This record gives sequence, C-alpha cells and structure tokens, in this order.
Amino acid sequence: MTQSHWRPIDGVNLKTLSHARAPAHYAAQWLARAGYAYVTPKSDSSHTNVGWDDALDGFTTHPLKGDLRLGLKIPQLSLVLMEGKAVSTSFSMDARTEADVRAWFGKEMSARGLDAKALDKPLPYELLAHPNAKGGAYNVTENAKGLVTLAAWFGNANASLGRIRESHNKGKLQASQVRCWPHHFDLATLILLDGDPEKGRSINVGLSPGDGTYDEPYFYITPWPFPDRAKLLLLPPIGHWHTEGFTAAVALASSILESTDPQKETEAFLDAAVEGSLKALG
Repeated sequence: MTQSHWRPIDGVNLKTLSHARAPAHYAAQWLARAGYAYVTPKSDSSHTNVGWDDALDGFTTHPLKGDLRLGLKIPQLSLVLMEGKAVSTSFSMDARTEADVRAWFGKEMSARGLDAKALDKPLPYELLAHPNAKGGAYNVTENAKGLVTLAAWFGNANASLGRIRESHNKGKLQASQVRCWPHHFDLATLILLDGDPEKGRSINVGLSPGDGTYDEPYFYITPWPFPDRAKLLLLPPIGHWHTEGFTAAVALASSILESTDPQKETEAFLDAAVEGSLKALG
C-alpha cells in the first residue's frame, strides 16, 4: 500500500486561513471555466473537476486540447498552462482583476486555436460573494501565510485520501479518483458500495478547506443514505459525528493540530470512520 507523508502544517491562525481560502476558491473558478469551455462534457459534470499536483502545489484540469492543461498554484495564486508536466507559461493573479485574468487566458487560448469566447459562458452555479466579482484585485501578499497553509492541507489530504482509495478500491467496492470540484472546493473520493452513484449506497471521504458549517479545514466521511444515529459507531478522539442537517464523521483542523501525530491520528480516524460507515450502511 502506498505510504503517505504529510508536510508540516504551521500554526497559522484559523481566521487568517479563512481569509486566504476565499480568494483561492474564487481563483479556482477559472479551472472550472476552462473545463466547461474546452473539455468534452459529461452528464455528471466530472469534466470540470480537478486533481491535486504535488509538484505544482496546486490543482490542474483535465486536458483542454492534446496534453494542454490549466493549473492553479495555490501559494502564489498563479495560473499556469502546462503541456504534459512542463509549464509553458504562467500568470500571477496578484494585484490583478478578473478582467485581467480573462484577457490573459483568452489570448493564450486563441493562440492555441481555441475559442476564447467559450470562457464567457456563465457557470451553472452561483459564485460565492467576493470583492473580485465587483472588480477587486487579488492580494497574495496579504494572504501569503494562509495560502501556503491551505496548500499544505490539500497536499496532505491528497496523500491520505489516495491511501483510502487504494485500500478500498477492491472487490465489489469502487473508489473514485481523488478529485476537487471547484464549486465546493472539496477534495474527495467516493466509495461506491453498489456500483451506482445515483441510487446506490456510497461513502464520500474528503477534505473541506472550510465552509459555512465549519470555518476551518476538516476531514469528513459521509455515508449515504444517512444511517440511523443509533447505528453510528464511536470514533477516535479527534473526530465526532455531525448529525445536524447531514450525517458525517468530522475531524476538525483544530483537533488534528492538537494531536501528537497529526497524520497517524487522522488516518486512524479515516479508517475507523469508513469502517463504521460500512457497518452502519449494512
């Protein structure tokens, strides 16, 4: 089984991390736009999801044309165009507006024979409120520490979720690739128990960088359909069952960072929560 190795996570204030998350989430919508514009559509919109690239320290799209992909380096908030594994050109979003990004990206797509106007199609979901939507500029310097920490959480999660996928992608179980959906900005793998993602039982295992429920990164394991609370098994100390509005085993960043061995205890939590979800779903 593949061994994961977490990079150190500094003790950046969680409020600082929250401030960094918003512009990174907004910047990631350019990856979604690229997917909607240039990747062959799929009914579940999976053509717009993105994967974590450790070497880039960010996310990359599916191929847009040939081996051309768009990437987003999280610590610098830089967009990069990659041909294979090589970066052919990059664009720093620092002190730039959405109009600046559109001008650069459109020019690069036109130069490669792609229709730049395809980038102007509205996304099929509502964007989060952010100053950039009203002409504001990205500010990397202001959010530098938070962005580096955010990248560390995604990188570590990619390693540990990959381990979960490998260990459960066998027999009748099917575990999807670890991918991020720019809309929600979660990184996750979906374990199918019955082979049907629409109607069958499943367990979603992922990391949220923070949201309206918890304003900090957290790992979650969501069994579907939500089992009866009486069937939920006891979790390791760093985790708890969230049962208001949805049912999921949750391990918050604040609890993980207080543990003696963050990686070991997080992966023990993930293993226990997945196993508990399997038993709860019968």
